[in-house]
This record gives sequence, structure tokens and C-alpha cells, in this order.
Amino acid sequence: MNYILFDDAVVREHLLPLTFTRPVCDIRIGILTIREKWEHELKQKISVKTEEYLSTKYPEQISKSGGNIWINSSVLPSASLIVAIKKLKENEAITTGNIIIASKGKDKNVKLIQWKGDRLFRVEKLWDIFSKNGQAIEDDYIRLTKGKKSAKPSSTNTLIGKRIFIEKGAKLECAILNSTSGPIYIGKNAEVMEGAILKGPIALGEESVIKAGAKIYGPTTVGPHSKVGGEINNSVIFGYSNKGHDGFLGNSVIGEWCNLGADTNNSNLKNNYSEVKLWDYAESKPVSTKLTFCGLIMGDHSKCSINTMFNTGTVVGVSANIYGGNFPPKFIPSFSWGGADGFATYQLDKACETAERVFERRHKKFDKLEKAILAKVFNLEAKYR
Repeated sequence: MNYILFDDAVVREHLLPLTFTRPVCDIRIGILTIREKWEHELKQKISVKTEEYLSTKYPEQISKSGGNIWINSSVLPSASLIVAIKKLKENEAITTGNIIIASKGKDKNVKLIQWKGDRLFRVEKLWDIFSKNGQAIEDDYIRLTKGKKSAKPSSTNTLIGKRIFIEKGAKLECAILNSTSGPIYIGKNAEVMEGAILKGPIALGEESVIKAGAKIYGPTTVGPHSKVGGEINNSVIFGYSNKGHDGFLGNSVIGEWCNLGADTNNSNLKNNYSEVKLWDYAESKPVSTKLTFCGLIMGDHSKCSINTMFNTGTVVGVSANIYGGNFPPKFIPSFSWGGADGFATYQLDKACETAERVFERRHKKFDKLEKAILAKVFNLEAKYR
């Protein structure tokens, strides 16, 4: 079979700004991205059907000999769902309500099969990423550690509980890891420095670093090639991003290639304990999350200076640069430059110059594809600046 993950157009819009620069399936929740979960379960590489401007970087690969199965990118795999998908016949589709979960073939007169299995695990709204992260870490921990043996940590560490898995090459010294409230996964060649305290469920990605004295409360994911310090609670950092200093990050999602300056803090609770509203691109207005705790959502390439303060339920777009005193607005469009005293447009050529330098620091190349995607986002967000 040839599997293709397709973006649900409605869900994708609700997940902006994170999906401005990636398909839905490349959102990280738990230890892995959604695409990586499906590839692990199906034991093969999977392509994606996404927005046209993203399709050059993320091409759809259709088998000319047939056997193509499209799977909704917002749905996470489960054993029962995989069995049902593999049983699909040509021109059949699994649905729930008016949502297509998976389909085989492209005939318009497809036979609809209502899903009657276990409850689907989906990412539909921005806040799902951190609020459902605990279950996702649990599922991925089982997925990745089954049949494997953890590396043995140095005796200088204090390990509490039995659900701690350390990949080869990871370095830990004089740290406290408590897995009684959820599993802890330490990725390949990652480092946990002296005095760090980790309370699961926690996932630390490959080559990432938790700095000395950091306090990390689960459910929290620090994606690959990232560096974090200070205090973090129930947050997801996709990868290649830094929160390297003191300051609080809670109930938040940070994209790739972001940097939070020293002593950056976000509020995750309103003083009156009321439900938090969050900007929704699909609605072009703030919508209720029905959550009491909700912090910061930051799109790829965005950065903030030292001592930045983000209010409860703030959304920052792609490639924004935030600085200055006081709280900036709760919605900061992509390519905004400024803070509480007002914003100017962060010019595309300058933003790309910065991105190129950041990529070089991680031995990556900021190529024409990356620049074209940022150029598209720059134009898409013009109406909000």
C-alpha cells in the first residue's frame, strides 16, 4: 500500500500559525510528529497532500499502480484504526460524522463506512497540542521503547520510578528524574545538566539540552536540537528552538527556529480564573479555549528580547520580532517588529537574512524552498499587519 497523509482544510486553518510553514502531520505532539507516528506504525515512509505553496517541499507521492490510501493528518494512529485502514477496499472511506478519516481510491461515489471503534485521538485546535500532550507522550513512550533496553545513567543522578528511558549517547549528571506521574524519555545524544529537575511525563528530543538548575514539569516535550532552561510546565517545543535562560513557559507551544530571550515569561492563568480566549485564524477573532490554563503559541522563526512578558492566551505568528516593556498584544501577526508601543513590518529580506544565519548555526541550509514559503506567509499575513 501507498499511504498519503492529507491536510484537513478546516483543521489546518484552526492550527495556524503553526501550519503556515508545515503540513498538519508535521506537528509534534508527544515524542514524535504525527507523520513519524504513522511511519513507525506502518513501517514505511509516508508523503503528504497539503497546501500548494508547501507542496514543493512536501510533495504528494501517488502510486500509479494503485493501492493509494489517504489518511487524515489530524488523526493519530491506534491499533484498531490501522487494522480498519488496512481492510479498506477500493473506493471505500472511513468516516466519523462528516469527517473523512481515511479513504482508498479517488472515486467520487465512494462507499462510506462509519467509524465505530475506539475514540479517535485528533489534533484539531492549537491548545490540543499541549492539553493532549500527556497521552501522546505515553503512547509514544510505549511505541519507541517496546523491546528495547535503556542506557544506564551515571550514579550521580537520582531516578524515581521505573518509567525512564535513556537513548544511546545521552548525558546526565546530578539530575533528578521523577517518573511516578508519567514516563520520561531522553533522546539520543541529549543532555540533562547538573541540578535539573524533571517530573514526567517528559520527552527530550535528540541532541537537545536541559540546562543546569532547570525545572521541567510534565506533560512537556522539548523537540530535537533545542536548548531549554528556567521553568517549563505542560508545553511543547517543536525543535531547533531555544529557551536557554531563566523565565517561565507554561501551557504553550513553540514552533521551530524560535528564540526566547533571557527572563521571558508568559502568563498561563487569568487573575479572575476565567476561561482563556485565543486568536483563531479560521474565525479571525479570539475564541474560547474552555481552558483555565493557556499560555503562548509562537509560530516558526519568531523571537523575543530579554524580559519579554506575554499575556495569557497570546498568539504570535511566523517570523515576528518582539521587544520592549509591558505586555504586547495578544495577537501578533507574522512579520511584525516591535512590542507594546506598536509594530512595524519586519521586511522579508531582513527576516530571511536572519533565518539563513540561524540555519547555519545548526549546519542547515536556508534554501529557495524555505524562502519561498516565508514569502508566501509574508503576503498571506499582510491583511493583519
